[in-house]
Amino acid sequence: MSGNPQFTLGELAERFGLEAHGDPATTVDGVGTLATATPNQFTFLSNPKYTSQLTESQAGIVVLAAESLPLRQGAALVAKDPYVAYAKIAALFEKHADAPHGIHVSAVVSPSARVHPSASVGPCCVVEDGAVIEENAVLGPHCTIGPGCVVGAGSRLVARVTLVIRVTLGKRVLVHPGAVIGSDGFGIAFDRDHWVKLPQLGGVRIGDDCEIGANTTIDRGALDDTVLEEDVRLDNQIQIAHNVHIGAHTAMAGCSAVAGSAKIGRYCLIGGNAGILGHLELADRVTITAKSLVTASIRESGEYSSGSPLQENRLWRRNAARMKHLDEYARRLAALEKDKGQ
Repeated sequence: MSGNPQFTLGELAERFGLEAHGDPATTVDGVGTLATATPNQFTFLSNPKYTSQLTESQAGIVVLAAESLPLRQGAALVAKDPYVAYAKIAALFEKHADAPHGIHVSAVVSPSARVHPSASVGPCCVVEDGAVIEENAVLGPHCTIGPGCVVGAGSRLVARVTLVIRVTLGKRVLVHPGAVIGSDGFGIAFDRDHWVKLPQLGGVRIGDDCEIGANTTIDRGALDDTVLEEDVRLDNQIQIAHNVHIGAHTAMAGCSAVAGSAKIGRYCLIGGNAGILGHLELADRVTITAKSLVTASIRESGEYSSGSPLQENRLWRRNAARMKHLDEYARRLAALEKDKGQ
């Protein structure tokens, strides 16, 4: 066995309320895939297309659904949702170095900032006037916390995170490297022959247990705040414009973008590279598939898509050429139907 923490089948079943099958003393100390896991590792099966790998898997313990249990010869944990159960168990094996309490000698902290004694302010961080770093918060290397910003208790800024101004993070917020929160919203007015910048006077409020991906940007509001409610999960390289409001438990995949003053409901799923235009509203439990563009408000829950599916290039070119004549075709068809009706 390695130096990793070890857990038995019986311990995992009791801790996570799962149904155990096999020797309760079966021990694992790591995680692997169905195809590669060794006898001292656990794995999971949630996608039916991998079922064929189950009978050959060497994993010590497999987390699976009840209908897959007959195919498993060794130790198993039965879960209503194997993927969720896997996520919880795998967290036992995730290693984070303990951040030292206190302020690193290379950090620059304003005398008017408040840093809790249990917080960790890492190398080369800057904490500006009036900022607050709460209990057990962690600022990784090269983070900048701007004036009046608050980092909530237990939150972790991994590295090179910038909170510009008037940003409040709730408890246990995780922000990945390169994220910028509280930057200027894109507000400009055209005055005859030049642009006039609109001041961005609001802030950003992020609820408890949110996660912000690497190089994601969240603009502060023009007047009111930009808001992410609790447990919102943003992937990498996402743009959230000023005064956007995102409801609790919504998740957005990488490279998606939301324009100013849009309001997204609770429990929504936004696919990668999807776009949502400004001042629109999405109801709760709306799913937008990848690369879709939302151009009108959505009032009912459900799954929505736009865009053209991938095609062989020659077929796509022919269809694109015909698209230019779509209005002409429609008019001709309408005329034929009218003549036929007469």
